[in-house]
Amino acid sequence: MKKEFTLDFYGRKITVETGWLAKQANGSCLVRYGDTVVLSVSVMGKTIVTQDFFPLQVLYQEKLYSVGKIPGGFIKREGRPTDEATLAARLIDRPIRPMFDENLRNEIQVVNTVLSVDQDNSPVMAALFGSSLSLGISEIPFDGPVCGVVVGKIGKEYIINPTVEQLEQSSLNLTVAGTKEAICMVEAGANELSEKAVLDGILFGHEAIKKLCAFQSEIINEIGKEKVELDKAELESDLVSAVTKYAYQNILDAIQIKDKLQSAAKVEEIKQQTIGYFTSVYLEDELLDDKLKQVSKILYNLEADAVRSLITEQHIRPDGRKMDEIRPLDAMIDLLPRTHGSAVFTRGQTQSLATTTLGAIGEHQVLDGLGIEEAKRFMLHYNFPAFSVGEIGRYGSPGRREIGHGALGERALSYVIPSEEEFPYTIRVVSEILESNGSSSQATICAGCLSLMAAGVPIKAPVAGIAMGLITSKDEKSYTILTDIQGLEDHMGDMDFKVAGTREGITALQMDIKIKGVTKEILKEALAQAKKARFEILDVMEDCIKEPRQELSPYAPKIETFTINPEKIKDVIGRGGDMITKIILESSHVKTVNDKDAVKVDLEDDGRVIIYHSNQEIIAETKRRILDVVREVEEDKIYTGKVVKVEDFGCFVELWPGCEGLVHVSELAHERVGKPKDVVKVGDEIIVKSLGYDNRGRLNLSRKAALPKPIKKEEKKHKEEKKNIE
Repeated sequence: MKKEFTLDFYGRKITVETGWLAKQANGSCLVRYGDTVVLSVSVMGKTIVTQDFFPLQVLYQEKLYSVGKIPGGFIKREGRPTDEATLAARLIDRPIRPMFDENLRNEIQVVNTVLSVDQDNSPVMAALFGSSLSLGISEIPFDGPVCGVVVGKIGKEYIINPTVEQLEQSSLNLTVAGTKEAICMVEAGANELSEKAVLDGILFGHEAIKKLCAFQSEIINEIGKEKVELDKAELESDLVSAVTKYAYQNILDAIQIKDKLQSAAKVEEIKQQTIGYFTSVYLEDELLDDKLKQVSKILYNLEADAVRSLITEQHIRPDGRKMDEIRPLDAMIDLLPRTHGSAVFTRGQTQSLATTTLGAIGEHQVLDGLGIEEAKRFMLHYNFPAFSVGEIGRYGSPGRREIGHGALGERALSYVIPSEEEFPYTIRVVSEILESNGSSSQATICAGCLSLMAAGVPIKAPVAGIAMGLITSKDEKSYTILTDIQGLEDHMGDMDFKVAGTREGITALQMDIKIKGVTKEILKEALAQAKKARFEILDVMEDCIKEPRQELSPYAPKIETFTINPEKIKDVIGRGGDMITKIILESSHVKTVNDKDAVKVDLEDDGRVIIYHSNQEIIAETKRRILDVVREVEEDKIYTGKVVKVEDFGCFVELWPGCEGLVHVSELAHERVGKPKDVVKVGDEIIVKSLGYDNRGRLNLSRKAALPKPIKKEEKKHKEEKKNIE
């Protein structure tokens, strides 16, 4: 039976429809937010899977019909998810995952299908709302509701779910998610805002989240199904005691080995010894395989407990550092001679090699998604090869992790990238992670910033990133915040809180947690500790390179920018592109436009012309030829031109490349001309006078008008007689 629920949310209406679409799913709802429409469904598998982790999958499916587009390419249907769709799925997954019991083993899928998009009403926020609600009204065990909002800031005012126009003016683009009690996910970009301003934005967003959670609770109370009791992967208490007694102390000692690989190897050795021991103990047990799976899970839990106990009770980190101490830092630039910019940033056993490549504006990335943005000129790509953690693995297309980390780095640096008017280049930064022991996304930001400065990109200020961690005590009454978490602390901890920014303020923020939520006090303390660490890292980076280089790499394209009459752009392009092709080929002295040494020309609708090449002389020649094409012919002015074609009715004269006019046979000479070829031939240079353009836009020239007027016989005789008299 169809039911409809409505909420007036900060001046806009949210409508939820249930009971008539996708009724065979465990839970489904249609969320309308303005003209944005998202269908969210949740489905649970009937049987327990064999994996030893909670099998949750969150999908965010973009349909291009939702914005009135037909997919590009030959196939004309949606293919693999765009980066934006992948990031949206990650953003929804992160706040709802902690709301499940991690011991559940029934596979759960949450599928969001975007059916209609109103750009002023976020489909991602509608999908997050729908994901939580579809789970909440289903029989699937879920400890929600969870909701999210976007927070903007214009001047001193914070705005909930800003429109596209408001976001363009906003100094903050913050997505915050949480329950009615606490915050559980933060994703933000900021224009160098203070820690206080960002924290105030998070808390402002949480107040709005409470209203959405209350709305969901009303719906769940009215139509929600009774939650089912599911079998869980429970551990035998006797086995837990036996394994703990056998292995805990050894694991505690092993995790305190400072070198990551040595520590990991020792822990693995202890685990194998333990499994071997209990294999012999239960060799005759018909449930041997189940026992050994439990032993593996117990060993994982013991490792997590050892890390937690070491930090919260003994105040000792696995590698011996203080709670706010950063691992050893190192930075260098110019590792690679032929790239436009390169840098290596190392923090402990985490290392990023970053390169910067500069290209023409026309080399921007074309976006085929649901957003209004159709292209972007700054890109950051993150690669995480398996060898960076001493393992073998698959190599291919980037996964969700690579896309997510790349997007975070891109966001952090985007706020200091110069505008297209200041620096008319497409900019690509690539981070290759060579070693990883936690916080590789923040090493990417540091290395990427250094490579930009080495490439001569005039960024506003250096940007550094740091990852903070949170370890709560077993009784959850106390907590410890860690600076610069390593892999083990990230893996076993309760929070991964990444903060990037300049000395002036924050440019990017990302927080993921494994517990139900964090408080204002934890966020405030973590931000203050992160600021101190960020300044320490910036000191090291600025010792390496203090400011962006004034000159570009000799291998980077040089640039010339000037403006022409926008109406003349079509003349520069020519019919079918013949004129611009001719200019490129002749200026570059190359055979084809695909030649790597060909000059690149970008023509903007506002009349801007941008020319790129590594050779300044070729740029100058290209500019001269373009200016010749757009040069205006002045009426009644005399020019020297070259005859390029002779016809029976006259000849065509080229004043400069791209500018030709007709000298009619009657305008060739003062005397009568029978055949133009008797007076001029192809290649002759002659002087002509401009007669202006006819009503069809054709240029008319006159040789006769440019020549001295001949003296008539009577005038000549008169002059001779006058001379004789004198």
